[in-house]
Amino acid sequence: MKNKKYKGISTLTLHTADTENNNFSHTTPIYATSTFTFDSTQEGMERFKGTDKTRLYTRWGNPTFAAAEQTIEALEAHGLQNEKGEPLQLKALLHSSGQAAMSTLFLSNLSAGDTLISHFSLYGGTQELMQKLLAEAGIKTIIIDVRDASLLQKTIKENPGVKLIHLETPANPTLQCVDIEAICTVAHEHGVKVSVDNTVATPYLQQPFALGVDFVFHSATKFLNGHGSALHGVLLGKDLEFMNTKVWKWHVLLGGNSNAFDSYLLIQGMKTLEIRMERHCSNTAKVAHFLDKHPAIEKVNYTGLTSHPDHAIAKKQMKQHAPLISFELKGGIEAGKKFLDALEICTRAVSLGTVDTLVSHPASMTHYGIPREERIKYGITDGLIRMSVGIENYEDLEADLAQALAKI
Repeated sequence: MKNKKYKGISTLTLHTADTENNNFSHTTPIYATSTFTFDSTQEGMERFKGTDKTRLYTRWGNPTFAAAEQTIEALEAHGLQNEKGEPLQLKALLHSSGQAAMSTLFLSNLSAGDTLISHFSLYGGTQELMQKLLAEAGIKTIIIDVRDASLLQKTIKENPGVKLIHLETPANPTLQCVDIEAICTVAHEHGVKVSVDNTVATPYLQQPFALGVDFVFHSATKFLNGHGSALHGVLLGKDLEFMNTKVWKWHVLLGGNSNAFDSYLLIQGMKTLEIRMERHCSNTAKVAHFLDKHPAIEKVNYTGLTSHPDHAIAKKQMKQHAPLISFELKGGIEAGKKFLDALEICTRAVSLGTVDTLVSHPASMTHYGIPREERIKYGITDGLIRMSVGIENYEDLEADLAQALAKI
């Protein structure tokens, strides 16, 4: 899809999906169909030969998927140009979940004998996929501190099978940030591709394609949807031929397609992305500073605090600091349990990016499958609490946190 020149993000998210609406409906229709009909054999042949796979079979594509994909393409490419000075064109593939999209990313770019480089403090599901399932497929994963440029150079040179560097920035749950542009420079010197998990920042706060990446991934279940109403994953690339051939083939044969209803919910959620993110970010900054000064708190991980080791990197490549924090209570895991149980407004649940505030315990929840020694090494301690700050009125959030902290 050629990007319309919308100046604002809200205008973009409200109107981009309209291109898949051919029946004058005010909202994008839900194409709840497994297959599509042809008026003639010749028409069927032409559709199968063509590049548009949205009207053949829903595992291959669907007009509701396409509407969501076009909106995400426009968001990630908003205001960007290619090397010719033309509006940047991207291809997005919508999946049934973030893990499905991640599987397509890795398996379309890596084969047995290849090597993947990533960094510590990743989402637990990503790390398990790398170190367990990819390992069984003969794909090696090397976890290093990619912020060390000389170490990254050395690792690539010593491992000629490196084909992809995967980054998650800001990372979940420590909010570790890495310099996307610097890593892309090193990677591309060696013919290595770079992918970035942009889930926590969203394209509203950070556009990795502007910094040189080859692929962007989202668990669109999170901030893009915003309401915790459905699962989605999306993979975007700027090599359109590669995305439309090899990547698309892996996507459809793995069977990780989305469904029309969830795609509709994603489209509706993205319409309020800008105003939601503004409130998320504003509330998060206030919560982080409140917790940072509280006597019961040992440490707060939030890139907006100058004490965060990656504060400068985050400030350099994001418009605002991302609306996710984690923190350590001085009383450790027992204090954490009392704190979580005392919350009255904040919701005890995994996931993030919903309009309501979600609080969880990574060690026993999202990172349960990661060996303890690895968690500790990467900063995911037994007593770490993760908080995805919602859009509630800040005064109510602070009051809830204050009363819960008073009970530990």
